[in-house]
Amino acid sequence: MDDSYILKNVEQVRTQVQRALSRRGRPADAVRIIAVTKSATADVLPLLADAGILDAAENRWQVARDKFEHPAAKRFEWHFIGSLQTNKVKYIVPRFDWVHSVDRLELARALSQEAVKQSRTLNVLLQVNIAHEPQKHGFFADDVRAVAGEVAALPNLVLRGLMAMAPKVDDMEETRHVFRAMDELLLETRQTLGLPQLTELSMGMSEDYPVAVEEGATMIRVGRHLVGHPGGAKEE
Repeated sequence: MDDSYILKNVEQVRTQVQRALSRRGRPADAVRIIAVTKSATADVLPLLADAGILDAAENRWQVARDKFEHPAAKRFEWHFIGSLQTNKVKYIVPRFDWVHSVDRLELARALSQEAVKQSRTLNVLLQVNIAHEPQKHGFFADDVRAVAGEVAALPNLVLRGLMAMAPKVDDMEETRHVFRAMDELLLETRQTLGLPQLTELSMGMSEDYPVAVEEGATMIRVGRHLVGHPGGAKEE
């Protein structure tokens, strides 16, 4: 099997990211590229790592479990990006370094309790429903300031920033105002609460990450544009 497509994918994504950073005068190392591996087998892990991608994301514990058994899994920082039930935090806390999808205080408290129990510190992001889409989870922008203060005070959690998913559109330019609003919300929350560690902005996926990078993303979550084989499925 020819696995060279992974290296080509990585090079293409890196090129797009660097161009977007250059257009905004941002530093070349300002964005972390996270490979969303949920639709790929564990065999992509060493290929990604060898290409310099050392962050991987999963949205379901049942799927992630198989990948953690691969020897290459230890080379990555792991990000959980999916909807999470409180009764599953016992599986997530010991194995993931980041949880991007903290969408309610109940979940933050459960993660904190489990992290204390397992003597582990976990990086977390608040998921924001910036466009008020009824089918999506997350806090509304008006609630983020109060929630951030509470989450930042929880033991064994380090609140690092915000996460959002832009609406699905045909033209990624239509997402620009959403990403810009997220960047403004992050700055406002950091300054208002005096939380200097609140620096991460996880936004942008395969269809819209160049615009997200231009508007301040520090983490992009890229699935098929990194691990998708030419002619394969187009699910993110």
